[in-house]
Amino acid sequence: MGKERKHNEEWKSSLMLLLTAAVWGVAFVAQSVGMDYIGPFTFNSIRSLIGGLVLIPCIWFLNREKSEAEKKTEPQNRKKLIVGGICCGVALAVASSLQQMGIQYTSVGKAGFITALYIVIVPLLGLLFKKRVSSLVWIAVVVAVGGMYLLCITEGFSIGKGDLLVMACAFCFSVHILIIDYFSPKVDGVKMSCIQFLVCGLLCAVPMFLIERPSLSQIWSAWVPLLYAGVLSCGVGYTLQIVGQRHIDPTIASLILSLESVISVLAGWALLGQKLTLRELIGCILVFCAIILAQLPQKTEKAQEVPQHS
Repeated sequence: MGKERKHNEEWKSSLMLLLTAAVWGVAFVAQSVGMDYIGPFTFNSIRSLIGGLVLIPCIWFLNREKSEAEKKTEPQNRKKLIVGGICCGVALAVASSLQQMGIQYTSVGKAGFITALYIVIVPLLGLLFKKRVSSLVWIAVVVAVGGMYLLCITEGFSIGKGDLLVMACAFCFSVHILIIDYFSPKVDGVKMSCIQFLVCGLLCAVPMFLIERPSLSQIWSAWVPLLYAGVLSCGVGYTLQIVGQRHIDPTIASLILSLESVISVLAGWALLGQKLTLRELIGCILVFCAIILAQLPQKTEKAQEVPQHS
């Protein structure tokens, strides 16, 4: 009975994470559609503030399940929680703004795959902290470079503005993940995420009011993509990931969440009619192979914790 129960829990977790990947993959479409009505900083500010507010009832729900011992340690970690939330919020504001600006000039599918490169970049950034990089990750880097060449570099050996912005976003998301990796064992993950969304929303509000100055009618026109990105992508997606990862191996969780990039291509084709050329499709396949390679466990190494998406 114990084995059967564990098997059922693993299946439930897998389905939750698959749903998370689907929600995040389709979010690229919402971000692209939102750009038809409002600027990137306006979109990011409002979606992040919605995401932060949506997580408040999630915090209340998860708090009820905590043990008394966990509740006692919370006041001691409050300073770390606030510092971690602010650091994550700053990194998220930069990364998501670059992504949002890039999506204006490139397809949803390409943006999804380029963003997913953070899975390969994170271990490389670990070199700065004297962390060993496995041979599989180095192979993944070579495969990813080949895939990115086919995906982004045109025959005239030029690269699009949108692709460059999303590449910079992938690098910033890698820094964001390293910050999460440092703070998440020390503090409550959902509370830190709530703080980071609120900080990100407030930071993006500054250029929103100074540069874009949106009208209420423009914001109202984008209410569907804003609600999707705020409620589903930030709030529901993050909560599903937290709950889904409880009963499943981190490596399997990473691999399921990697399907986000594949779903972004399918969503871009189905909802926006965006098609990739054969060259770009081969590039996507190579990038996806690199993502899988980077997450395969080493025999001598402990499986890595799943990076938390924003």
